[in-house]
Amino acid sequence: MDKVRVRFAPSPTGPLHIGGVRTALYNYLFARQHGGEFVFRIEDTDSNRFVPGAEEYIIESFKWLGIKFDEGVSFGGEYGPYRQSERKEIYKVYVDQLLRDGLAYVAFDTPEKLEAKRKEIPNFQYDATTRLSMDNSLVIGGEETARRIANGDKYVVRIKIEPGEDIVVNDIIRGEVHINSSIIDDKVLYKSADNLPTYHLANIVDDHMMHITHVIRGEEWLPSAPLHVLLYKYLGWSDTMPRFAHLPLLLKPDGNGKLSKRDGDRLGFPVFPLEWHDPKTGDVSSGYRESGYLPEAVINFLALLGWNPGTEQEIMSLDELVSLFRLERCSKSGAKFDFEKGKWFNHQYLQMADNRRIAEEMMKDITANGVVTDMAKVEQVVGFMKSRVSFIKELWPLCSFFWIAPTSYDEKAIQKRWKEETPRIMHELYDVMAAWDNYDDIEGSEAHVKAWCEQKGYPLGNVMNPFRLMLVGELKGPHMFEVTAVLGKEETLRRMETAFAALPK
Repeated sequence: MDKVRVRFAPSPTGPLHIGGVRTALYNYLFARQHGGEFVFRIEDTDSNRFVPGAEEYIIESFKWLGIKFDEGVSFGGEYGPYRQSERKEIYKVYVDQLLRDGLAYVAFDTPEKLEAKRKEIPNFQYDATTRLSMDNSLVIGGEETARRIANGDKYVVRIKIEPGEDIVVNDIIRGEVHINSSIIDDKVLYKSADNLPTYHLANIVDDHMMHITHVIRGEEWLPSAPLHVLLYKYLGWSDTMPRFAHLPLLLKPDGNGKLSKRDGDRLGFPVFPLEWHDPKTGDVSSGYRESGYLPEAVINFLALLGWNPGTEQEIMSLDELVSLFRLERCSKSGAKFDFEKGKWFNHQYLQMADNRRIAEEMMKDITANGVVTDMAKVEQVVGFMKSRVSFIKELWPLCSFFWIAPTSYDEKAIQKRWKEETPRIMHELYDVMAAWDNYDDIEGSEAHVKAWCEQKGYPLGNVMNPFRLMLVGELKGPHMFEVTAVLGKEETLRRMETAFAALPK
């Protein structure tokens, strides 16, 4: 078997949809598992839909996700150029070959004529039954065709599909798919308006010339597969035709249909890897990176949407995914986009993440709130608090009290926990904490205070809840002696003194 070569070929028409990310991920896993190569190509043959910045956005998305390409646009390689708009002359060679062999023809039909035919014939299709009633070279002949082209008339080149042929698409996921050619229309392969091919021809030529062995793409491309099989045949490349694998769609979290940006806006989750600023409208769309997801959590989450390893294992590193991935284990049916599960994955990866890494991100929020601190303290707080959150951005609101002393105290907590005898007990606790120096010893601090409580006969809750209220301002936070370990002796005693002045005597 030839060396495995797969490709991901997005169009620079806007932000990269999360479904496209999953397609790229499956290609990457397949290539790595087989010791193959992963090619990055840009499909920019539809010049009217080009969006400035989209190509750079796509590259930056994969850089953040850790999905690496071996060759292609911005990566180099021996089969370039990898941007389709730079391959015009290459495609024209094969357009001319198809015309010369009588497997394609030139059509001059105006948009107005095509629209009139659609109104005249229900479910109009440009094919063997209608082509001879249209304005094309099969009707007007070669001389008139040449004259009109020389005159500068706009035209397209259409593939000539012969009806009644059984076309077989061998799909790794779906098995043999049989399509009768009679239902396929004479698709446009080339447009003189911009001297560019359409998707159908460009991809076949590129896949052949770049030695692509497997085409792994979304289910929405399955209807075009029979046409691509025919093109490989027409161009004499049947022996080099890649294996196809059409992946299941990503479906709405609720209801039916394909996942869309509107679903994300409606339910409050991103559908793009990075935040997208639309250069035309100025609209800003949320991204997984800016929403606080870790890239490895996004990868793990996406991998299991439409594929499973055949075990109960859910948490898998990229290397484990490479080892376990099998296209044959992809589902034929669509996968519901469970965004709550995505949050669960992020929580799991936060717990596994190095505290320093999280602390560096949290430091941005701390600095933005005007607080000056050292990284060691932030790491310590992260170690105590990360189990309580799913996103790094949730840490600062949850534990800002470690840096900002309370200036008010929760009224409900005061009514519930601050009893008549509490001030006296808290003054005694103040003396106990003042006599204790080893605040970094969390277990030692706890044992020290518990021994005092037992000696005095004080219920632990009657001591710890008011103590927490004095240091935090409300009844929240981690273990009480994790709080004192971070605050240290001086700040702990200072906060108690402030609380004595503010709380009921």
